Amino acid sequence: MRIRASSASDIRRADVRLRVPLESSSIALLKELSESFGPSGFEREPAAIVKKAGERFADETLHDKLGSLVFKVRGKADIPRVLLAGHMDEVGFVVTGIEKESGYLTFSPLGGWFDQVLLGHRVVVRTRKGDATGIIASKPPHLLSPDEREKVVKLDSMFIDIGASSRESAEKDYGVRIGDPVAPLSPFLLQKGNRVAMGKAFDDRIGTFVGLEVLRRLKTQRIQHPNSLFVAATVQEEVGLRGAQTVANLVEPDVAVALEVDIAGDVPGIKPNEAPARMGKGPSILTFDATMIPNQALKSFVIETAEKHRVPYQLSVVTRGGTDAGRFHVSRAGCPSTVISVPTRHIHSHSAVADLADVENAIKLVLALVERLDSKTVQNFTRI
Repeated sequence: MRIRASSASDIRRADVRLRVPLESSSIALLKELSESFGPSGFEREPAAIVKKAGERFADETLHDKLGSLVFKVRGKADIPRVLLAGHMDEVGFVVTGIEKESGYLTFSPLGGWFDQVLLGHRVVVRTRKGDATGIIASKPPHLLSPDEREKVVKLDSMFIDIGASSRESAEKDYGVRIGDPVAPLSPFLLQKGNRVAMGKAFDDRIGTFVGLEVLRRLKTQRIQHPNSLFVAATVQEEVGLRGAQTVANLVEPDVAVALEVDIAGDVPGIKPNEAPARMGKGPSILTFDATMIPNQALKSFVIETAEKHRVPYQLSVVTRGGTDAGRFHVSRAGCPSTVISVPTRHIHSHSAVADLADVENAIKLVLALVERLDSKTVQNFTRI
């Protein structure tokens, strides 16, 4: 019997319902990663979670001197060296001052924040005496003049209220010091039959989770791969792709895939050409962003792999912004690189929304790639 092969359009229109849900232990790991405290430069807590989850499935655990972790899995051949990487830092803040009379904290962003999403939200201030819960606030609206009510409140007019009554109280009772990190306080939750996830730091704990799941399934399902695989969790991506640079120096990859979240464009006011990916329609494959034009042969290979394995996918553009692949692709003499992402709503805020079907399909696509990236294939990416 001859079965008609599905076309790309058939696959991309396919029903992407999650037929095999993520295991409960895997969802628990995603929850733990999401809720962990780890702004850029302060990733020690998520790093400990990542290390515990990944090292038992790795042949070797490596790290750079900036804080990134790398798990090595030996395959049938030493080369090519394949790098999968998600960043484990989140956008957050840092304390820049303590008001003398009130004890209010002034702060600056770590990573990109839109000021309008901040007011009224709770945060965690990590101090030498433990965690203090605070609220981002500003001048009460009751006291604003008519002109002030028409203006957007900027971050430099906001403060964090931890309940202190003075600078002395903030320092002695709460242990606050200039330079202390601050992260959003937001619980992870599931709804719609445990398919839709909400929480903080999905950018990029989801990408980190995808890498860990690929690592786990390779070992538990005894999947063979014709390469040496390196699964990384990088640091300080949100403040300049810094961990990507040190990881690239450590691993020296022949091909690299950044595991990320994409901007889901299914939000009112967004034009399709601005953010074409939609939540629930499969992982996205990057065509270009502000930091990288992907290797075109590799991009085509990823698309062909998705179609061959009947994984729904979307093509994406990010005209402003970038990923760790922006560093990977220019490491050493150059490294063919691409980005596979999970479309996510409301990133860089206290609460993002993602579909676990997209997460599962991203894992399937990355696993399929790892199984196919042999030396000849990778060499062809750069052959002229």
